[in-house]
Amino acid sequence: MRPETGSVGTHEVHPSQVTAWGKLLRKTKVDELPELWNVLRGEMSVVGPRPLLMEYLARYTPQQARRMEVKPGITGWVQVNGRNALSWEEKFKLDVWYVDHQSFWLDMKILGMTAVQVLARKGISAEGHATMPEFLGSGGAKKLWL
Repeated sequence: MRPETGSVGTHEVHPSQVTAWGKLLRKTKVDELPELWNVLRGEMSVVGPRPLLMEYLARYTPQQARRMEVKPGITGWVQVNGRNALSWEEKFKLDVWYVDHQSFWLDMKILGMTAVQVLARKGISAEGHATMPEFLGSGGAKKLWL
């Protein structure tokens, strides 16, 4: 990444900060390889909701917080159904759907669909963002943790 050119104090990465090398790593998902170490240590799963920033926890609705009922994963139902082209609300609905329908066969389906997604290179970033805009909470969000 290049030095910060966007707003100060946010976690959002401005597209102009991402180098050509960074774009290639992101498109091919090679940037996810270090997470395999977390899988080997038992902190993550291969399939599950993608981990989000800790600051977001207090912004979840009780329904959105259900995504925390399973280990985070390197790939998941959101990644094969739109990735960063989806809104935050859509992502949370898909994460909770995964929690309710988790199975070995669903995980195998997600792994196969992930291979297709990596080759198709779709939904890598939200329009106008390097990845996604910051999650600021939902309209009806109640603080779960202080």
